[in-house]
Amino acid sequence: MSVQASELTARAIRERVGHPLIDGDGHLVEVREAFVRFVHEHGEGALLDDPFAQALLVPGNEHKLYPPLEERRRLHIRTNARWFTPGVTVDYAAVTMPGLMYERLEETGFDFSVVFPTYGLHIAHIGDERSRRGLCRLYNEMVAADFAPYRDRLSPVAVLPMDTPEEGVEALEHAASLGLKAFLIPSFVWRTIPAFADAPIEYRSRLRRMDTFGIDSEHDYDPFWRRASDLNAPLACHMSGAGLIDRISPSNYVFSAGQFAATGEASAKSLFLGGVTHRFPRLRFGLMEGGVAVGVRLYGDLVGRWEKRGPRGIRNLDPRNIDTAELARLAPRYNPRLVGLPEDRLVPCLAAEEGGNDDFQRTGVAGPEDIRDQFCRSFFWGCEGDDPLVAVAFDARVNPLGATIPAFMGSDIGHWDVPDFEHPLREAYEQVERGLLTEAQFRDFAFTNAVRFYAGDRGDFFAGTAVEAAANAVISATSGAPEIRGGDRR
Repeated sequence: MSVQASELTARAIRERVGHPLIDGDGHLVEVREAFVRFVHEHGEGALLDDPFAQALLVPGNEHKLYPPLEERRRLHIRTNARWFTPGVTVDYAAVTMPGLMYERLEETGFDFSVVFPTYGLHIAHIGDERSRRGLCRLYNEMVAADFAPYRDRLSPVAVLPMDTPEEGVEALEHAASLGLKAFLIPSFVWRTIPAFADAPIEYRSRLRRMDTFGIDSEHDYDPFWRRASDLNAPLACHMSGAGLIDRISPSNYVFSAGQFAATGEASAKSLFLGGVTHRFPRLRFGLMEGGVAVGVRLYGDLVGRWEKRGPRGIRNLDPRNIDTAELARLAPRYNPRLVGLPEDRLVPCLAAEEGGNDDFQRTGVAGPEDIRDQFCRSFFWGCEGDDPLVAVAFDARVNPLGATIPAFMGSDIGHWDVPDFEHPLREAYEQVERGLLTEAQFRDFAFTNAVRFYAGDRGDFFAGTAVEAAANAVISATSGAPEIRGGDRR
């Protein structure tokens, strides 16, 4: 986190930059009792009978998710994020009431905000299929109605369940029919490991794996990707990783730091290596709130591994290249312990894995330039205003092949890390004042990249909004352009 923020007000920053600013990741903090009432009003109260749904959504049942400390230590489960919303009445009111959020948006310096759920982030992970699908449907209907008068500046996000591609397609089409334009998918779903499918139910939650919809997925998700591509749907992954084993502390919430980065990295790796971004080049994935550093590092890792383990580099590692007779000749002089061992024991196992050794086979890339172009076209990295490493994404001197990694700003307004409505933009602009970002790079961070992610190559997303004209100018300038390379758009 930055140790200081710009001394300018958020409105003064907006006036200085002279272009629209988009909050790519604001938050609604749902008053759960209101959603519960909405569910009952639609005659679907039985959907709340699922134990996780009840603990998540029905006030008074939180202890079912977060038992006392002694029990959390016994089971090794995480503590929750207590005190996670603003403690100032007017700020809390604004993130729970869409009308007040709309009125106060100008205070943030942003012209437009994409509004993600808070409790709704977790509805897609309800275990019971009927409850999961039904509550996602009702949640989307609720936010579509609540934000309808404010769509020129606030765009609510639909929640899509993804345990199967069929339920994902159904939810996507229903949400789109409501006029919702941004879509939240889980970063992963939990699957029972087949070897432990018959384990007692209380153990199965610990004997499971992450299905990230790409590599090694239990289902073929291409029908969902195809429909999302047809609808030009921006797909955001915004899932907590606080339950991952290396993020669990029964007593300390801050120990979970990096949780969004961990799930974002897993999603992006899976979708890239599984060939999803190759087969569906119009798809755009937003990896939210993890910060750009994870995207920069993952991009560098993929390029480096291609060079060492791509279809050409892997040949240099083939143990069949090693002359075992020469090893036997050298052994008496340089390592007598090897003398007399069978020659075939002097080298690693020669057997190739089933399916061959080309881990990049599904990606469709023929060289590191293709990795750059596909990665920078398909993945957009959500960063909060206080992310101190944003400049790394835009530094073509640092990133392989001169790439700039598409980062865009999200305020995270509504959650504990935003002390007041002005703070996100002031912290972000402080990097310009320190010379870490140019004004042009800040425009990409706070406007252009959000347009590219949410709108793609069509103007539908921003039609009728306060930023429509400026967004259309970005779309016109980038549509049909070559894949982004470092500095090409400067």
